[in-house]
Amino acid sequence: MTVQAMLLTLIFVLIPLSLSKTLRLGLEKDTLVATIRSIIQLFAVGYVLQFIFDSENIMYILLMVALMIGAATQNARKKGASIRGITWKLVLTFIVIEILTQGILLGLRITPPTAQYIIPLSGMVIGNSMVLGILFLNRFTAEVASRKEEMELILSLGGTPKQAIQQSLLASIKASTIPTIESQKTIGLVQLPGMMSGQIIAGADPLQAVMFQLLILFLLLTTAIVTSIMLGFLSYPTRFNERMQITENR
Repeated sequence: MTVQAMLLTLIFVLIPLSLSKTLRLGLEKDTLVATIRSIIQLFAVGYVLQFIFDSENIMYILLMVALMIGAATQNARKKGASIRGITWKLVLTFIVIEILTQGILLGLRITPPTAQYIIPLSGMVIGNSMVLGILFLNRFTAEVASRKEEMELILSLGGTPKQAIQQSLLASIKASTIPTIESQKTIGLVQLPGMMSGQIIAGADPLQAVMFQLLILFLLLTTAIVTSIMLGFLSYPTRFNERMQITENR
């Protein structure tokens, strides 16, 4: 794509701006901020990635992954502010997800150990884990609040904290993973995934693009399940104090 062609794509920004102005939706400022930030951030990342790809230095790769984990943690922790120690729980979850997925990919030689593969795949995995973490924390907080009386009843009858919170925990894990599972059911029928579309546009063999896209889908499925389960079992004990009473954790 040429610079001129890229500038022409700003038409797709002008359309929502015009509609927002006409209908008085008040979205003009947010749209402009989002557009400007996306341009700056993506070009900055592009230059950084070019430098890392050229150098192939393992320290730069690890630093980039650490930056991704830090940014994902900072964004997701806001949704779990009521959970004690949520920051380290998120960091641990993202690190485990990264080690698990890259360990399988590199250990089984599914992908080569180069920055060109490690960084984009890590970004997809950590980014998806962040979104799933936010979905889980939102649902978990709501579930605990709505089932508080039920949980107190179970505790008063001699139940353990794990028994009291089990339904809320399982419901939250299931709810946060449903979008990932449901989207995979319609892949190829409703939409062509971004990775696959990009490879085809770049001239790759469609069947090769399909196989690589399947790799991404399977990675994201593992990410969804492991993220929700890890966050769930790390978070639920903090909802109770040493006397096995429900606490708000604020």
